[in-house]
Amino acid sequence: MQEPTFESRERIEAARAGRAFEAAARGLWCAGSLEGLGRSCVAIVGTRAATPYGRRLAHGFAAELGRSGCCIVSGLALGIDAAAHEGALEAGAPTIGILGSGHRCFFPPRNLGLAERILAAEGADLSPYPPDQAALPWQFLERNGVVAALSDAVLVVEAPARSGALNTASWAAGRIPVLAVPGDVDRKHVAGCLALIRDGATLARAPSDVLEALGRLNIVAPARPAQVPRDAASASVLLALESGPLDFDRIVAESGISASAALAALSWLELEGAIESRGATAYARVGVLPGGEEHAR
Repeated sequence: MQEPTFESRERIEAARAGRAFEAAARGLWCAGSLEGLGRSCVAIVGTRAATPYGRRLAHGFAAELGRSGCCIVSGLALGIDAAAHEGALEAGAPTIGILGSGHRCFFPPRNLGLAERILAAEGADLSPYPPDQAALPWQFLERNGVVAALSDAVLVVEAPARSGALNTASWAAGRIPVLAVPGDVDRKHVAGCLALIRDGATLARAPSDVLEALGRLNIVAPARPAQVPRDAASASVLLALESGPLDFDRIVAESGISASAALAALSWLELEGAIESRGATAYARVGVLPGGEEHAR
C-alpha cells in the first residue's frame, strides 16, 4: 500500500471543485490521486453478504456511471462495495475507496489487492484515521459519513433491514439524492432497499435513474461498440434469443449447449449489456433503435 499523506479539508474541497466537504473531519489521509473528486461522485453501497445478482448489479451500475463521467465512491468492503469498485475499474473510471481503519492496518485484508489496483488506476484510498489506527466497529459508521460527504448521490444496492449501507443513506438524507435498487418483497437481502423506497428514496432501475437524479442526463456516454460474442456458446445463446425472450430451459434446448455453458454465457452477455433478465429465469436480447435508444427485443 502506498504511504498516505494528510490532505486538509480545504484541499479536499478544492479537489471537489469548490463543493463543500461536509464531514466533521479536519481532513483525510490519502493514498493516490484526488482528481476523481472533481467529477460528479456517486456512492454505491450495500451488503457485504451480496448475492451474485447484487454484485452484478453493483458492477453494472458502476461501470455505466463511470462511462458517463462519474467517479464511483464506496467503502472497500466485501460484497457490493468491492463489485462497485471493480465496475469502475473495468470502465476505466476513477474510483475512491474510504477505509474504516488506517492505511497500514488495512481492513478487510482480502481487498488489499483491490485497493492497490485502485491506486494503480489513479484513484484513491482515503481514511479519516491515522495510518496506524486499527479497525474498530464504530469507525465504520463514521467511515459511512465520509462516503456520503464526498458524494453527490448515494445508490443502495442489496441492503437487508440492518445494514451499514442504510447508515450511509442516513448521512446523505436531505442533503443529496438517495436512490435504492428494488427487489422481490420476500428477499431479506433487499428489505433495507424497499424500506428506503417506502420512506422516499428514489427507485433506481438503471444508471439513467442515477444520472437523472444528478441532473446529468444531458451527458452523452461514449458509444458502446457492438457486442461481439467472446465464444461459440455466447454466439449460440444470442442466436437462440434472436426471435424473442426465452426462459433458461428453452435457451439450453435451442442453443444446443450444456446448461453450465449457457449459464456462463448468459452471465457474461448480461454483464456486457447484450441481454437482460426478464423475471427469475427468462432473458431477452437488448437492441438499439435508429435514434440510439436502447430497448429489449
